Formats: sequence, structure tokens, C-alpha cells
Amino acid sequence: MRPDNPLIVQSDRSMMLHTVRAVIDEKGRPRKDAEGRPMTEEHPRFAEARDKLALFAELEKSPDYLHTYRITPISIWNAAAIGLTAEGIVESLEELSCVPVPRNVVTEIRDWIHRYGLLRIERIRPDEERFALLSRDPVVLKDVLGHASIRELVEIQPDGRVLLGPLTRGTLKQALIKIGFPVDDRGGYRRGDALAIALRSETLGGRPFGLRAYQEGAAKAFHAGGSVLGGSGVVVLPCGAGKTVVAIGVMNLVGEKTLILTTNTVAVRQWRTEILDKTGLAPEDVGEYTGDAKSIRPVTITTYQMLTWRRTKTSEFEHFSIFSRENWGLVVYDEVHLLPAPVFRVTAELQARRRLGLTATLVREDGREDEVFCLIGPKRYDVPWKVLEGQGFIAPATCVEVRVPLEPSLRTIYAAADARNKFRIASENPAKVPVLQKLVERHKGAHVLVIGQYIDQLESLARQLKAPLITGKTPTPEREKLYAGFKDGSIPLLIVSKVGNFAIDLPDANVAVQVSGTFGSRQEEAQRLGRVLRPKSDGSGAVFYSIVTHNTKDQDFAQKRQLFLTEQGYAYEILESTSLPTA
Repeated sequence: MRPDNPLIVQSDRSMMLHTVRAVIDEKGRPRKDAEGRPMTEEHPRFAEARDKLALFAELEKSPDYLHTYRITPISIWNAAAIGLTAEGIVESLEELSCVPVPRNVVTEIRDWIHRYGLLRIERIRPDEERFALLSRDPVVLKDVLGHASIRELVEIQPDGRVLLGPLTRGTLKQALIKIGFPVDDRGGYRRGDALAIALRSETLGGRPFGLRAYQEGAAKAFHAGGSVLGGSGVVVLPCGAGKTVVAIGVMNLVGEKTLILTTNTVAVRQWRTEILDKTGLAPEDVGEYTGDAKSIRPVTITTYQMLTWRRTKTSEFEHFSIFSRENWGLVVYDEVHLLPAPVFRVTAELQARRRLGLTATLVREDGREDEVFCLIGPKRYDVPWKVLEGQGFIAPATCVEVRVPLEPSLRTIYAAADARNKFRIASENPAKVPVLQKLVERHKGAHVLVIGQYIDQLESLARQLKAPLITGKTPTPEREKLYAGFKDGSIPLLIVSKVGNFAIDLPDANVAVQVSGTFGSRQEEAQRLGRVLRPKSDGSGAVFYSIVTHNTKDQDFAQKRQLFLTEQGYAYEILESTSLPTA
């Protein structure tokens, strides 16, 4: 440990990372600026520490000078899943810390790493779909069986074996992780209907095609040579890095009938286009199961909304049977961090199928990261956003928060409102409009995407800016037409509601302006930033603006969303609207 290191590890497993340090003069004294304030510079080990901590800890706060991280069981188990060891994690902490690492933290890290895979599920016989819960430590097995929630899910045999049926597999894993034991599921997978999925060497448009090294690495890490050591889990890659191509690579390796779940009908169509463009499958092999068409094919693409639709709140989910009535060999969960809670139930029954989750962030706003971990699988592959940016695979991005004052006429109304209405009043602040107009003018000639939460606000902006608007009520054919116009440049400015957050392919969008968002959602920030990160044909970068009302709930939630950007290594510039350059 060195006093000038940037990290402090505390006994509650929180960690404080200094982003800057004092500038020292030649006499060893802190330097001051012309106004007598201490001068600072970026800490020379900040970036290194940030990248190492991201592998095994969760970022909680990111003010300008001091970032706060926390080590959790899930963060450690995900680290273990990609090969990190307790010794490696502790070594990183000791190497970066300016004070001794508390012994209880070291002990907990070692205990959590030890627990990963301490319990495992294995098939009794290759030809039988019954399973045993095993442990390399008989005392641990006896301990977990002391919990009634575990005992009721298994059959304890006279010879001491602990058995379970195929429909109990997922539910048992859920119950065990709740008491602190992640299960290494080596029960294997039911073979789906065979489907040869060859990769093209050229796309239909004649462009050379092949998986990038990291895409191939992600597909192979998931597949694990077809063994029980792989076949379930999550690949974490930035928006624009080609997660769809990773899935296509996995489909090629698995070679079985595939069900793909994604976020909306536009995404369904884009998935279908990508699959036909990059594989040898024929159009009749790839079906769409949506409100517009219900076609079950060897590869079928549907939406979460379709699966969770029901006539009333107490009715059955009418389309859940799509999971069970076909012999799928692979289920792909696009944007797995958005997986609706009802789908967890059916996913618990799908443990015999290979399950691939795709996401840009493992953070879930509902705190159900443990459900993703045990039902979809652990993190299998992860590449930091800034690494891919440095390699030219995603566009470099500048993130700017522009703060505007609350319109004077709204101050009294804002003061009297409850918390929820305070957020909406601040989000729809009319003072944002001239700033947006200035940004649009500043980026004239660019592909500008304006994104917001509130339809009234967006409709007003569409009228003032004379720009088309896409909302949840926009018919799919019209959405596709507007997206196509944006791509070809005939529509340089497009306004979208939160439907634009998910799985839309706008490779030439190079400016995004967020005028309002959800309550501090890091998921949403990931998706919105991702709209401008796809590599540009001219190699240029992108700019992501958030217009925020100063000293209001809008700013409070913006600070939470900023966590995601900091987590990925992006600098976050803050400007007052009065100092915003016009050119």
C-alpha cells in the first residue's frame, strides 16, 4: 500500500476511489490557482483502478472527485464466472489501496468465491431427465437442507442422495441463491431440433462478413465446446458492438432450433434482417411471432410484450405456450436486463434449454440481478466500452450535461408539488426548448436524435422543430419508414419517445439529445447512449447531451444516470446553458 494510491476499502465492503489528486509544486507543497484554490489533476492510477474495480464491484455514486463502489455476492460470483480468483481480486485491492484492506472484506471475498460452484446440479444418468444436488462439502449440503424452502423442492433418498425433477431445477437455483449459494448447473441440456446455421462469408449486400475476435470469443465462451460448463449465461457488450452477431455465432455453434425474445416489433424485424443477411437460412426458416404475424419457424423471433400479454390482470399469459410446444435448442434473451418479471417464472421451467442473455449492463432497476444470474446464467463474457472504442469498433463519444434554470413561472408550482410531480415539472421545463434549438442548430447537417419520456413534451417539440415523432402509438410500418429516412439522411432530425431506447439500429446517428428520462435509470442511459455509438462510416465520433433542470429532482436523477456513463469510463462534462457554445 502507498499513501498516494487512489483507493480506500472500508469494512462494509464499500470503496472510495479518488479521481483526482492535488498538484504539488517543486517544494512538495500543494499548488493553488490565481484565486487561491487548490489545483488538482486526474489521479494517474484512476483509470487503471476504475477498469479493475468494474470486474468485481458495483459503482454506486460518481461525484466529480470521489467515486463509491460496493462489493456484493453477485458481483463476486460474476467475477468468478469469468475466471477471476479470490487471490487476484484481493491482490488488485491491495495494489490500489492507500490503507490496509480490512480483513473481513478479504474473508468475505474468499468465502463468496469458495461458494461459487460449491453446490452443483448433475444429471443422474445421461438418458434420464432427473438430477442430483451435490456438494464437494457434505456439511454444506446438510446445512442448505436445513432450510424448509430447499427441502420442499427436493427428494432426499434413503441412501442420502438429494434428487430433483426437471421442472424443479430453476426454482431450486432461485431458492438457493436467496440463502447465499449460487449453483453450478451441470445438468446439461435437452437437444433441440437440429438446424444447420451456416455463416456467410459475404452479406447479401456483397460486404465481407466474419465475426470480430471479441464476438467469436464471446460465442465460444458461452458455448464452451457444447459441454455442460457452458450453454447458459450472459454476454455483456456495448450497444453498437454487435450483440446480434454474437447470437448468430452462438446459433451457428449450437445448430438447433432457436427462439429469440426481444423488445419490440421493430427489433424483431431488424433481428430477422440480420439473420438472413449473415447466415445461409432462407426467409421461410425465420419466423416472426408478433401482433402482426404469428409464424413459428425453425428460428422464431418474438417480443417480451407478446409473451406477457393477457386479457386481464388475472388471466393466463396466452402466448407462454410458445416456450413449451416447440423443441427449442436455444433461447436468446435480447436486452436481458429488461426481462419482465413474469418471464422469470417460465424461464425457471426452461433450464433444460440453452439460454443466452445479451445486454449492455447487468444492472436491473428492480434489483433482480440474482434472478438473471441463476436462471439465465452467470456472466460469460464482458468487454469494457472504452476498450472497444479504442479499437475502433464503437464510435468515441462525448457526454455533456447542459443545466438550465427552472422557468420562473413554475417555481411556486414546483415547490408545492409532491416528489413525482416535481420530477415531471422539472423534466418538461420550457427553458429546455431554446437550449435544444441551439443544439440542433449547432449540429446542423448531423443525424440528430431527440429522446424523451413525456409525450406532451415531445409532441410540442415536434411542432416547434418541425420534426417527425415516433411514440408507442406510431404504427410499425410508419416507424420503419421514419427510421429508414433517418438512416439515409432524408430525415436529419428525429424525435422519439422511450420506444427509441431499445434495439433500434441507427448506425449514422451521431448526436443524441435527452430532454427527459425515467427516474434515474442506468439501463435507460445505456440504451440511449448506445443509439449513437455504432461506428460511423467516416470514422467520426458522437455526442450525447442531457438537458437537465438545475437544482431540481431532474438533476438528482440525472446524477444517478451518470453512474452508468462513469462506470463505462466516459468523461461527463457539465455546462450551464448560458455557457453553451453556439458553434
